[in-house]
Amino acid sequence: MTPSKRIFDVALAVLLLVPGLPVMAVLWCVIALRDGRPALYTSERMKAPGVPFDLYKFRTMRKGSGEAEVGVSGGDKADRITPLGRTLRRLRLDELPQLFNVLKGDMSFVGPRPPMRQYVEQFPAIYGEVLKSRPGITGLATIMHHSHEERLLKHSRSAEETEETYVRLCVPRKAAIDRLYTARRSLCLDLYILYLTAGKLAPLPGARLNRLRAKAARV
Repeated sequence: MTPSKRIFDVALAVLLLVPGLPVMAVLWCVIALRDGRPALYTSERMKAPGVPFDLYKFRTMRKGSGEAEVGVSGGDKADRITPLGRTLRRLRLDELPQLFNVLKGDMSFVGPRPPMRQYVEQFPAIYGEVLKSRPGITGLATIMHHSHEERLLKHSRSAEETEETYVRLCVPRKAAIDRLYTARRSLCLDLYILYLTAGKLAPLPGARLNRLRAKAARV
């Protein structure tokens, strides 16, 4: 990570924490009251091969499921997501605590989504390249592939089917996009990715955003 990217991450994280801390406090209370404690959970992710860190998120599954998380979420885990959790995931509010991951230096705002240890160890060559960029809250693969990945995995009816689909169809496609980001990364590209990410949640102008919203409406 370049010094300028790190300075940008810290400055933006501090700026967003000003309104974000009260929002997180309210969400913590709502989740704790509706779904019980813990309202937060940590999940091990990798920021480099052999270098794990604790990813912070609001809990969106029934109590105990987040701490025992193994593998990615697919249709086999859909019944464990709480009604409130579905809303948090749709608005990506469950990822607000990752602002603290950014401040700690575990993550950037823009980069490949941080993988689980099992996939890094299973595909060392792939993730050795992908993790040349600091993992991010959002990224090029998030914009281009996340919705497609959700559609692929939601039809899985067992953990084994979810795993097979993810490893066969999602890992190589996301890795190709992440390597493209690494080859072309710049502050301008990061700002554009952040704009596209915000545009999926708010009515911002832009032809690319209009295509993304139209695509989401057809899902």
